[in-house]
Amino acid sequence: MPPFLVLILAVIAETIGTTALQASAQFSRLWPSVVVVIAYAAAFYLLALALRSFPVGIAYALWSGLGIVFIALIGFIVFGQTLDLPAIIGMALILAGILVINLFSSSSH
Repeated sequence: MPPFLVLILAVIAETIGTTALQASAQFSRLWPSVVVVIAYAAAFYLLALALRSFPVGIAYALWSGLGIVFIALIGFIVFGQTLDLPAIIGMALILAGILVINLFSSSSH
């Protein structure tokens, strides 16, 4: 499997885990809590696999940055949470940083 795909799957697993964490109501609901544990285990396993091909700083920057943006979108769509303009600008800067890393840095290959 291509390393970038493994990293994207790690981000998706982390996003599922964080979404389930919100739904678990502080681990008071069983099935969302089970999803949290499984999704985070998968996320860290996949991140570990991605580290075979990416430097840790690059992998973690991509993993956490994309996770922040995805969770903010899910929070807005699923949980009705809103973001103010500074938060939106900050996330746009995170996405810009991810693009700069992937388009211009030789460290990400």
